[in-house]
Amino acid sequence: MDFNTEVLKYKDDFLKDLNTLVSYESVRDESTKTENAPFGKNCRDVLDEMLDMAKRDGFETKDIDGYAGVVEYGKGDETFGVLGHLDIVPLGEGWTKDPLKVTLENGYIFGRGVMDDKGPALAGYYALKMIRDLNIPLKKRVMLITGCDEESGMECMNYYVDHAEVPQMGFVPDANFPVIYGEKGGLHVGLVSRDATVIKKLHAGSRPNIVIGKADATVDVMSYQQEDLFKFYCATQGVKGSIKRSEEGVTLHIDGAFAHAAMPYNGVNAAVLLLNFIGEAFDDQLSKDLYSLLKDWMGKPVGIEKDGLYMSFLTMNTGIVNMENNETDILIDIRYPNDTNADEIMAKFDAACASLTSNIKAENRGDSKPLFVDPDSRLVKDLMSVYQKYTGDTFSCPITIGGGTYARKFENFVSYGPELPNEVIETDAFVGGCHQRDEGIKLDNLLQAICIYADAIVTLCS
Repeated sequence: MDFNTEVLKYKDDFLKDLNTLVSYESVRDESTKTENAPFGKNCRDVLDEMLDMAKRDGFETKDIDGYAGVVEYGKGDETFGVLGHLDIVPLGEGWTKDPLKVTLENGYIFGRGVMDDKGPALAGYYALKMIRDLNIPLKKRVMLITGCDEESGMECMNYYVDHAEVPQMGFVPDANFPVIYGEKGGLHVGLVSRDATVIKKLHAGSRPNIVIGKADATVDVMSYQQEDLFKFYCATQGVKGSIKRSEEGVTLHIDGAFAHAAMPYNGVNAAVLLLNFIGEAFDDQLSKDLYSLLKDWMGKPVGIEKDGLYMSFLTMNTGIVNMENNETDILIDIRYPNDTNADEIMAKFDAACASLTSNIKAENRGDSKPLFVDPDSRLVKDLMSVYQKYTGDTFSCPITIGGGTYARKFENFVSYGPELPNEVIETDAFVGGCHQRDEGIKLDNLLQAICIYADAIVTLCS
């Protein structure tokens, strides 16, 4: 079957449906939470939209109490799953296109979710739709599952595992090609303190899995010498900063760079930079001590650095900082290889905190163990073969990543596209990655992913 030719018949409908999904600002919202909308109205609405599309096209659907939706095709006891998510991270700032609309420009599509993960999830759906329309026989029942809380802790899949049927094997279209057989463990560490500090207020970061790109810190007073030092500091760090004086005090602002927490080296953490400056310029002990723990994205000052055999190095991102009235609460996102574990990491944090002047305590706020599927398994080998068939890429090998996908929630699941290895941007426009402004992906790559997903389903279910 030549899926490359077949997919062109679906191009316009795919873009129309994707634009509909992207139009929903489906960020988890506790303020609009109800019994059948556990993650808020917008997440409920986009899930309904996805299920309505499937009903329109004649598929059987299931609503798992607003936590996730299932689109089914085929019969039988053996099952195969494709897992995507419909929730998104906050829109953020600095967009040059409408984040809630699909914009096609020079062969690329832009919009929040076109790559993470509404576009790939819909690619999985259209792959299933092509198979159904072409009456290709399958020996397994295929379940396309779309969750609504991937970006805020995967509570949706925790609920799904306890309340719904789990497919026996499958893939997640929410990462990179060729095949991701391993994902680092995910540990959230909280740092708390009641030590006195010159910082009156510092609230920065919206999600632990995003590098803090902008931050403000307010202090009571600031001398003109300290003001000059701040300007010099920002210049040496290569960031933009500003100072605003008001009745509340003096507010220092830094523009860093947002990035995914799995790749903190691609970002510039504005809150950590502010802690460094305030610690030194104001001789603030708490800020100094916090910076000493947070300054390195590999965790070297804490002693948790680890370069794994399969999964490469540990990463650490300061994702949320809350400081006010001498109460400090910081949330750190750590991605660790399977050569270490949460207990070892927490022991190192405890030792590092005990050595400081400030009374800072470390807390384990949640651990998701690493994912590892045998790279010699049939699942990985067949998915690799299909990828090579459509791309001609016989050089790239199966990989592991620092990002966390739904694959870690089910047994015998891996991540599979849609990002291509060593992709070269072919437009002068800025094409943002996951969680960045102007999030985008080459349209032809997404259409090719539909073909790969369709062939993979047929290969593994025949």
